[in-house]
Amino acid sequence: MSSAFVTGGSGFIGGRLVRRLVSDGWRVRALARSPSSATTIRGLGAEAVTGDLDDVDSMTAGAESCDVAFHLAAHLGQWGTREEFERGNVLGTRNALAACERAGIRRFVHCSTEAVLLAGDPLVNIDETAPRRPDSPALYSSTKALAEAVVVDADRDSFETVVLRPRLVWGAGDTTLLPPILDAVKAGRFRWIGGGGHLTSTTHVDNVVEGLVLAAERGGHGEIYFVTDGDPVVFREFVSGLIATRVCPHRRARCRHGPLAPAPQWLRPRGESYR
Repeated sequence: MSSAFVTGGSGFIGGRLVRRLVSDGWRVRALARSPSSATTIRGLGAEAVTGDLDDVDSMTAGAESCDVAFHLAAHLGQWGTREEFERGNVLGTRNALAACERAGIRRFVHCSTEAVLLAGDPLVNIDETAPRRPDSPALYSSTKALAEAVVVDADRDSFETVVLRPRLVWGAGDTTLLPPILDAVKAGRFRWIGGGGHLTSTTHVDNVVEGLVLAAERGGHGEIYFVTDGDPVVFREFVSGLIATRVCPHRRARCRHGPLAPAPQWLRPRGESYR
């Protein structure tokens, strides 16, 4: 039986990951910074470890005797100070790395994002060799870029690190993508920028989880992988399909994209293009 330590285990992606690992027979411990998070984690079948990303000792204790760590906890969103983003994304990642290495973890899987490459220009036909943009004016992008660099630099023979980059994560239980769009639609403030006809890549939450598990089991250490649903989709059609599942459920059978079809599970290997 494999064993895992998870940060962010009560979140959207983290919760699905914990459930998948438990169902696959893994022994799972997950960091819980509040009683409600601990309750959620225990409900998924994992052991809750009280602590947060500032507490290296609690993370070390939680990671002891585990084989793999999955680091998903992060400071999300568009709002906040640089100090808040750096504390949650950069310092939090440094602390998680230090704790897991001290605990004897052999592999550290970091959930990153395509946003580490964003600094204002569209990403078209890029791959994992594209440079990170810690100079991005967006605090989330810049601090996640810095965090990813810390993870890659920490890779060594005795402590392997792997990075996964999903894009536009969606699925049941989403708390960051669809809810604000629905709020804008209901308030009459939703508009398509440039008509919404551009292509975008997407990643169903179950594909993110599949990618994380593959990264833990078969990823090359020190490597970075994009994970997506496959071919890019038209942004307007995809988002319209998402909205229809909540605003007009009866239209679901007529929607053409993403939310209606089972998402394939695959991990895009290094060097293949991403749009």
